[in-house]
Amino acid sequence: MSEIKVINVNTGVFEYNDRIAEKIRRKNEDNHTLMINLMASPGAGKTTFLLRTIGEMKDSCKIGVMEADIDASVDAEKMQKAGVPVIQVHTGGECAMDASMTEEALREFDTNGLDLLFLENVGNLVCTAEQDTGASLNVEILSIPEGDDKPLKYPLMFQVCQLIVVNKTDTRRYFNFDDRAFEERVRRLNPGADIIFLSAKTGEGFDAWIDWLKAHLIK
Repeated sequence: MSEIKVINVNTGVFEYNDRIAEKIRRKNEDNHTLMINLMASPGAGKTTFLLRTIGEMKDSCKIGVMEADIDASVDAEKMQKAGVPVIQVHTGGECAMDASMTEEALREFDTNGLDLLFLENVGNLVCTAEQDTGASLNVEILSIPEGDDKPLKYPLMFQVCQLIVVNKTDTRRYFNFDDRAFEERVRRLNPGADIIFLSAKTGEGFDAWIDWLKAHLIK
């Protein structure tokens, strides 16, 4: 029997994507544009969160939004009504944006002069965490109704984010969410991540998010 040949492949499967992502980051940094990859499950409140953020920030900085969905333009229309530049990206069935998709969208969307660029990614906690989009920062929104066990079930999402926002604190009385257990689970995966509890609906705790955002703007 012939000997089995072993080939060591030292090039990562995501290397091509990562090169494009780095190019996007460098360009945004040169333009002083902070690009945030916003990830969450469907129904976690990304769009409501984003609309309140725009309302709080649009008088002090210029904001743009890239809406990524498998289909439809519902959220992009909401952003347009909020008075910010927006582009809709249809992913053609793909469950997440990657750097190539982001780069293609940016060719059609002039970011010059933008202080903030939000990428509202496709709604899920799995493949969105696997792809580097070229964003400066990754932010995840988890809602109280989803439960405090999500770091156990979707660890990669909590490992790749610089900030975890726990939304819908106004629903606490209806759901058993253990803040301490949740924070401990996140810390085991990502000791450096920031965690903010808030309600995008009522505005409770929203100042902490705005302060965090302002602190990370590229000067």
